[in-house]
Amino acid sequence: MKKLFFLLVLTGLMQPGLFSQPTDPTVLDGIYVKEHVPARKPVPYHHIREADMMWTKMMWRMLDLKEKINHPLYYPINVNRIENSRYSLISLFLESIEAGDLEVYDDDEFTVPLTIATIDEKFDAVESTTFVENPETGEMVEKKVKGTRNLGEVSRLMLKEVWYFDKQRAKLEVRIVSMCPIRMAPPKKAIGEEDVSASGDDVELTMKKMFWVYYLAVRPILANHEVFNPNNDAERRTYDDIFFKRRFSSFIFYETNVYENRTISEYKKGLDALLESERIKDWMFKIEHDLWEF
Repeated sequence: MKKLFFLLVLTGLMQPGLFSQPTDPTVLDGIYVKEHVPARKPVPYHHIREADMMWTKMMWRMLDLKEKINHPLYYPINVNRIENSRYSLISLFLESIEAGDLEVYDDDEFTVPLTIATIDEKFDAVESTTFVENPETGEMVEKKVKGTRNLGEVSRLMLKEVWYFDKQRAKLEVRIVSMCPIRMAPPKKAIGEEDVSASGDDVELTMKKMFWVYYLAVRPILANHEVFNPNNDAERRTYDDIFFKRRFSSFIFYETNVYENRTISEYKKGLDALLESERIKDWMFKIEHDLWEF
């Protein structure tokens, strides 16, 4: 009986591939398959009632994506050079729009939907016609040139958000309503004028709103895409984590006011505009404090 058992074990050891490496042709860029982030869902909001709103205020906030703390939202600029699991925020928006998973609008009241062709026009990425010399005949022939998007020019992000004091939870909180990527566009080149580099000190860039995204509609997409964590590649955050936990730097651009919602830049400039933004933050802190009864 022992000889029979030994013979069966020996036969099994001689089977090909028992201790050989797996022959799966799939190649991993790492040592495991990332399954956690693609399956994540947005952190649910708690239910709120109008009767619980003791105080609300709508704000517009501006993020400079070139600030160090905001770099996870700005990079990578060129998606082809980074692993497919990472996208910049504007790249993620554009890919979702082209795939039909996200609808964007021309205003923050979501009344005018935009198409990808209209967005390309705002990028100045429309197809153009130029004349090149035919090397064989020497004649000038017409050639179609496909436009390209310069995603690096989208270096700012505007957030429309509502601050409110919930008396049921006795807490001042904020919820993002919508967001708008801002393109810092160089001036258009006139006919016969030489190219002007956007990196020059003498070039004045203008802010150009690209499109408005309804935040609740884009949250599932943000929750399924990770951003870079400089301290640990195994514990990367998602875009939803960045906005939900307020892990970004920004300043108040303007608030609802009686002057047709004028922006701070219309009556304050430079350092005074930043001080005005801080004054609004301090005013909201005092509002929260005054709503308490001791």
